Amino acid sequence: MARVKYVKRDDLTEEQKPIFDRIAKTRGSVDNVFTALLNNPEAAKVVTSIGEYIRYNSKLDPVIRETAILTTAKELNNSYEWAQHEPVARKVGVRDQVIDSILSGKGPMGLPAKEGIFIQAARELIRNATVNKTTFQALDHLLGTELTLDYLVTVGYYSMLSSIISALDVELDQSLKLNKKF
Repeated sequence: MARVKYVKRDDLTEEQKPIFDRIAKTRGSVDNVFTALLNNPEAAKVVTSIGEYIRYNSKLDPVIRETAILTTAKELNNSYEWAQHEPVARKVGVRDQVIDSILSGKGPMGLPAKEGIFIQAARELIRNATVNKTTFQALDHLLGTELTLDYLVTVGYYSMLSSIISALDVELDQSLKLNKKF
């Protein structure tokens, strides 16, 4: 059970309801993580605006984005984010071999370097709070500076979201199914 209530639209003031409506419009629903965050509507507004940028406005290739998100979820043992993003990853074209590699914890071994670097960079950032010089150079070479920053923001955002989910004991939404291997 979550440590805070899941806020419904009717729980909000008229001034706060547009925050809920924006989340619903951009994501198609207001999932548990966001209804928990809505206990502080202004914080929810800021947090979701970063997520909205990452998911819908960044020029980062969706395959790279979802690889980073899944790696972050796995590294932080966040089944909620994994359940949210594994179907998205498959839909945007993340290969089964990449997903299995992340899930097993063995990746990026055996993957092409171009795919493996995105797993490696997320792991390093989470484990070490930085990426080593070689990894950064590889990211920058593959993505350029602007998209490298988007990549780093993506890992940072999902790390933050993972901490919030864990601290609040946010439960999986009823519509989600967790991969049995997670």
